[in-house]
Amino acid sequence: MSLCACCCSCGSKMPVLQLLFLACLVWGLGARTAQLRKANDRSGRCQYTFTVASPTESSCPGEDQAMSAIQDLQRDSGIQHAELVSAKARLSSLESLLHQLTLGQATGTKEAHEGLLGQLGALRRERDQLETQTRDLEVAYNNLLRDKSALEEEKRQLEQENEDLARRLEGSSQEVARLRTGQCPSTQHSPQDMLPGSREVSQWNLDTLAFQELKSELTEVPASHILKGSPSGQPRSKEGDKAGCGELVWVGEPVTLRTAETITGKYGVWMRDPKPAHPYTQETTWRIDTVGTGIRQVFEYSLISQFEQGYPSKVYVLPRALESTGAVVYAGSLYFQGAESRTVFRYELNTELVKAEKEIPGAGYHGQFPYAWGGYTDIDLAVDENGLWVIYSTEEAKGAIVLSRLNPENLELERTWETNIRKQSVANAFVICGTLYTVSSYSSAQATVNFAYDTGTGVSKALSIPFQNRYKYSSMIDYNPLERKLFAWDNFNMVTYDIKLSEM
Repeated sequence: MSLCACCCSCGSKMPVLQLLFLACLVWGLGARTAQLRKANDRSGRCQYTFTVASPTESSCPGEDQAMSAIQDLQRDSGIQHAELVSAKARLSSLESLLHQLTLGQATGTKEAHEGLLGQLGALRRERDQLETQTRDLEVAYNNLLRDKSALEEEKRQLEQENEDLARRLEGSSQEVARLRTGQCPSTQHSPQDMLPGSREVSQWNLDTLAFQELKSELTEVPASHILKGSPSGQPRSKEGDKAGCGELVWVGEPVTLRTAETITGKYGVWMRDPKPAHPYTQETTWRIDTVGTGIRQVFEYSLISQFEQGYPSKVYVLPRALESTGAVVYAGSLYFQGAESRTVFRYELNTELVKAEKEIPGAGYHGQFPYAWGGYTDIDLAVDENGLWVIYSTEEAKGAIVLSRLNPENLELERTWETNIRKQSVANAFVICGTLYTVSSYSSAQATVNFAYDTGTGVSKALSIPFQNRYKYSSMIDYNPLERKLFAWDNFNMVTYDIKLSEM
């Protein structure tokens, strides 16, 4: 590769030579090496030699090429100068703006600060309002979700019940057809085989309300077929010695006071206090619809007219969900069975507080020993002239009815009697003057009060007192000793029955 060498004398000041030197330098920028040498020529003058590698194989450029390079340098220098001037102008503009901002800050600091604080406060208030509204919306949304879930669950249960009823209807139709043709379904056990001593569990005793109801239609047996001999000759206690007491001899036709408006009122319990305490009166009526789960609402009616018209004066929300149609009101307190438990609660209505609770030892619950119609009626509370009672069954009793008298204050069991009738073979039970009575069917229009057990003597006997199920689905029957009437809930309808007792 050729080298470009430019020479000049120490004393030479010719501009042309200087420009040539620069041109040579520019031309050799692409070279890999550059050398600067100093030496004396033959005449003794100082001579500098600057040598660079040429990017081409040609020799040093000519004068016209050098002038072209010089012009390029001058043009580039002009461009750089223009850019420098522009930068200085921008810098001056920035300095001016900074100065103006500094002056504005010095003169308007207080006003600007107050304005910013005002805007900030307004934004914070808006933020707080939005957060509050958001929380309220979240709470409302969650409540709607819970309500929706509850409604869906009730809808599912109603659909299931509808399907079960449809199956039952179809089975009943087939049964009617067989009966009309004189065909009877075969059974493995006769009614006499199903004695209270048997520990067999009914194949229909499943954990659904519909199957409990279906079981009652298929296994209902007259009480006289399963009664065993009862002990006699025992001294009569004071149970039933109250004034005006006697044996039940007649039940009148039902009088309808009220009809429930919705499906939740198909089963239920209604009651009046036979021993009213202030602020309640003999007219005060309570009602509980028991269809569904999580039953907690108790409707109170101050007057009978309010009850008949459906205008409650107060609604209680129980602290614990109840189960079955066995609740009663006595001496100002509501007594009920807790859902899915054998525990009985005393809920004081005036203070709305639970005053006592007691687990009934060994009592079946949640479909283990219900009445024939089902409804998880394993534990049934009752009131008569002697006080508060509980009707239930146990494994030890092999499904037979057990009757215990309770202390109304603390719910302690004061005394217990074991009868000789299977609880699941009767539709319902109540107590009058210390005697337990049972009803044969919850649906037959020609039902009877079919069994009596006297706690005073321990003697039981079969009866045949007509009892009319006008609406063909009696899910609750209770005795009110103050009015001397039977209260019942028959397929959405709240009814009463007049009764007659024999003279002692």
